[in-house]
Amino acid sequence: MIIKGKVWKFGDHIDTDIIIPARYLNTSDPNELALHCMEDYDKDFIKNISPGDIIVAGDNFGCGSSREHAPIAIKEAGVSCVIAKSFARIFFRNAINIGLPIFESSETSLGALQGDELEIFPEKGIIKNITQNELYNTNPMPIFIQNLIASGGLVEYTKKEIERRQIEY
Repeated sequence: MIIKGKVWKFGDHIDTDIIIPARYLNTSDPNELALHCMEDYDKDFIKNISPGDIIVAGDNFGCGSSREHAPIAIKEAGVSCVIAKSFARIFFRNAINIGLPIFESSETSLGALQGDELEIFPEKGIIKNITQNELYNTNPMPIFIQNLIASGGLVEYTKKEIERRQIEY
């Protein structure tokens, strides 16, 4: 799997209230959440993003409350992945659980600029900045996590695994 998209750059400590403001938490509809993704940071974000685009951020992305609404809003908005210098641990886990690829990379956080085109090779831990002709590193995703994300998240992965095991027996 190769991920390719345009960079949307964000700073440090982007909390879950910035990702999806609390006033919209009266719904769990992914499409509705997507409409308000990042609107308090950039009111035009959802209007300008294209499917496959990439969020690049600084330290502690996804801090704040433990709501799953935040990675759901990002994924449903069409973002292909998030790259940050670091993630809040609960956001990290929630993102994996819903099938949103995330990568920690200080190099990318510092080097990539708004609008740069990136190409990510998750199994190799390589992020290529096509615009600047630079390579950045990230930790390769373990095969299990790659499979979980490719399945669409933990729930879908579990359904497929149960089905597979029933067929084997």
